[in-house]
Amino acid sequence: MPRIALYPGSFDPVTNGHLDVVKHAVVLCDRLIVAIGVHPGKKPLFSVEERLAMLEEVFGPVAAKAGCTFECITFDDLVVTAAQRAGATILIRGLRDGTDLDYEMQMAGMNEAMAPEVHTVFLPASPTVRPITATLVRQIAGMGGNVANFVPKTVAARLKAKFAS
Repeated sequence: MPRIALYPGSFDPVTNGHLDVVKHAVVLCDRLIVAIGVHPGKKPLFSVEERLAMLEEVFGPVAAKAGCTFECITFDDLVVTAAQRAGATILIRGLRDGTDLDYEMQMAGMNEAMAPEVHTVFLPASPTVRPITATLVRQIAGMGGNVANFVPKTVAARLKAKFAS
């Protein structure tokens, strides 16, 4: 039976922290599905199409190198519902610090109560990417700062173009 994992998030934009999680996740599963949560009340910087393109260009080669099948989807309901729909039995979550752990433990408990067949796997962030958040990256880029150390090169170019317009 193939090990199918779902890694959910907003990915607005894709950061080196996200990339770090994917590098660890692709060795744990046979198929990795990266899922963009779409919420009508939120106004993301990048459109769903732009985020899907970033995910493909950044994560696709990493998964291919590891021999892991890779795909990107969107969802607008519960993460566990998206995981069940995709046939995933592993839910990937990255942890930066204790604050993340507290929140993620609550979510894992609730998800397990709703879908006991979906197991949450926590992947600790590598030390160099622990401070990175998509929110901070957007703020820095929006104020003209250099985000080259926080995002993949192609994402930095997309951010620069987004804020130049």
